[in-house]
Amino acid sequence: MSDSEASGKAKVYVWMRRIASFLINQWFFILLGVFVALAHLYPEFAKQGGTIRAEYSIGYGAVAVIFLISGLSMLSKDLMKNTFHWRAHFTVLTSSFLITSAIIFGICCGIKASHDQAIDDWLLVGLIVTHSCPTTVSSNVVMTKQAHGNDILTLCEVFIGNVLGAFITPALVQMYLRGVWEFGNPTHQELGDSSMTELYGEVMKQIGLSVFVPLFVGQVVQNIFPKQTKWSLTTFKLNKVGSFMLLLIMFQSFSTAFAQDAFTSVSHVSIIFLVFFNIGIYLFFTVLTYAYSRPYWILLIFDTPPEQSNSRLYRWCYKFFTPFYYNRRDTVAMMLCGPAKTAALGVSLVSSQYGSHSKYLGKLLVPLVLYQAEQVMTAQILVKFMKKWVYADPNLKQDIETPTEEPETPNHEPESSNETSSREPLERDNQSSHSYKR
Repeated sequence: MSDSEASGKAKVYVWMRRIASFLINQWFFILLGVFVALAHLYPEFAKQGGTIRAEYSIGYGAVAVIFLISGLSMLSKDLMKNTFHWRAHFTVLTSSFLITSAIIFGICCGIKASHDQAIDDWLLVGLIVTHSCPTTVSSNVVMTKQAHGNDILTLCEVFIGNVLGAFITPALVQMYLRGVWEFGNPTHQELGDSSMTELYGEVMKQIGLSVFVPLFVGQVVQNIFPKQTKWSLTTFKLNKVGSFMLLLIMFQSFSTAFAQDAFTSVSHVSIIFLVFFNIGIYLFFTVLTYAYSRPYWILLIFDTPPEQSNSRLYRWCYKFFTPFYYNRRDTVAMMLCGPAKTAALGVSLVSSQYGSHSKYLGKLLVPLVLYQAEQVMTAQILVKFMKKWVYADPNLKQDIETPTEEPETPNHEPESSNETSSREPLERDNQSSHSYKR
């Protein structure tokens, strides 16, 4: 074989390895495309009430696997500490329910006032309902782990947000769908599939069986068999399993939407509008949540720790307000929880209030299903930048690079204590209760 032929084969081999490596790294997006295609071809297979009874096999089973892995990978003391982190709960709940829904309501009112016939009014109602829903159950936990944010705080927000969402979301829908939106108010629709009392019971059952029980089992196993649990997490790459379960959940949502003829009930112009609008509004909400979680005015006002020479008001305000300037790991959790919306509870709310045989059901589901898919795809890209930002602190980075450090394992979480930048004295001083250490 001549040198030129050997060189040519070597180049082909190198390029094939690069292509294979790229495809392996993008496995999530590739499988997502495969599942969407399967949902379009065989919607009856994984829709709610379909062949595999996806509302149980996926809605309960896949979500339970994600939270079982979470229970196995987190320390019980950290779980308790984040459970009582009321400031974080306040920040996430207000951003998830009030801020995002109010902004979307204002945008939808502006679009409706323009009388653009290309955008269906029922599609706008679907947007309002979508952004009145709580944060998503499973993808937040998976994404926060990938970004090495405070996934324990995310789990707490998921649990609290969805329990309250069963009550808050219908109330928000009733509040927004008044006046010019009266036509979309659920009280004027045909009787749904279940009463609100039955819906609350279903939500509590789903949260209990798919979140609380597997989380509790994971915590028990992790405390009884710590070494075996750590070995299983690292050997079987259970974080990848969580990402695959997330794909199954999206498969269920798209199957349900295709079965309801959701994407054929609206115009192509509306679909294109929603695709670009969802990406833009998700990025906007992510930036807004960042600003809400790390308000710069706190750094300006409380630039130095209080001393005896300071007034009592300054000392009291410093103690109360400075914990609202969150550390980086907590901020990552909030940036993923705040803009995200759940399709699991959203589909149940829509079908229960409007009826599964409503002629407007497809239009109502399109914004919800598309937003769920696009928020996951966008977050998959953002988590890489979030992870770099979490590790940007030189002291934290130095700790991570030590040979014994294994960030993926439960006993080697990266530090959540506040950054030590000399430009931000507040963060050095603010060793609040929500920051936990190795």
